Amino acid sequence: MVKALSVAERLEKAVSDYLLWMISNGYADSTCMQYQRILKYFFVFISSWEDVLTFNTLKDFQKEIGLSHASNPVRGLSRYLFEQNKIQRPIEKPVQKLPEIYEDYLLYYAKIRQVHHLQMMRSRRTLQALNDYLARHNIKLPDIRIEHIDTFLSERNVNFTPITRQNQRSNVRQFIGYLYQCRILKRNLAPLIVGAPLFAQAKPPRFLRHYEVQRLFDSLSTCCARALRTSAMIHLGYTLGLRPKEISLITLDDISFGQCEIHLPDRKSNNPIKLPLPEVTIKAIAAYIVGTRAKSGSRYLFGRIPQKWVMLQ
Repeated sequence: MVKALSVAERLEKAVSDYLLWMISNGYADSTCMQYQRILKYFFVFISSWEDVLTFNTLKDFQKEIGLSHASNPVRGLSRYLFEQNKIQRPIEKPVQKLPEIYEDYLLYYAKIRQVHHLQMMRSRRTLQALNDYLARHNIKLPDIRIEHIDTFLSERNVNFTPITRQNQRSNVRQFIGYLYQCRILKRNLAPLIVGAPLFAQAKPPRFLRHYEVQRLFDSLSTCCARALRTSAMIHLGYTLGLRPKEISLITLDDISFGQCEIHLPDRKSNNPIKLPLPEVTIKAIAAYIVGTRAKSGSRYLFGRIPQKWVMLQ
């Protein structure tokens, strides 16, 4: 007969699994150690499994330990257990009921989009903040203008990451579109709620395995001007270990095709150096210069120097 685990044993196993998950997903060692220390203290609040991960327990724990960031590890653990179907829902603040039109929208959003529970909570928080903003400035929904939305998002997003900012804009955009469909707004402002282009935010890998390197070079081509430029940059980065800034600062005068060398005067820590150029890299640079480099007065290999590097010099 299998012995049932106690509440403390279940939580200890859950914490262990959660920390292993953090490590496997690339969290910093310092973060994992900090979370481990705080979650150990959390054990003293155990009374039953259902009471372990509740908002009231979290408030009591944070008050007892006296650390403003003590809730983060516990919230993270609750989200992990929820996604693993170990608990019914993660730790959440009690839901504050919004005005009827907001609640109608959230019901519609949940039914039509069938989004994840956590995304529903994010949307609710954004709309709660929007409602508070409009109330403070005595703005009625039918009178809302794009300037109001821009100001709200500017204030709301000041301390958030680009990904979160994008999510906030999306939440507001969909709500504004709903208001237009319901004829509360005379003009559809949703298409006007835009932000700066958001490029890939994932951290690059710390290293590439041999087959990944092979795949990278197999993907290079000479089919167009952009491909030749990309090929030259990748060969410089890979064969010489150059940083993006160092590549962008290379000039035509730095390259000696006769001696198969390159001079790098603007390196990190201001230590100039001469490096041998491998034949494959020379060929890639030559193909770019002959085949696609624009004729201009600039001596920079890849065109005009980026303005941000000028600011750093």
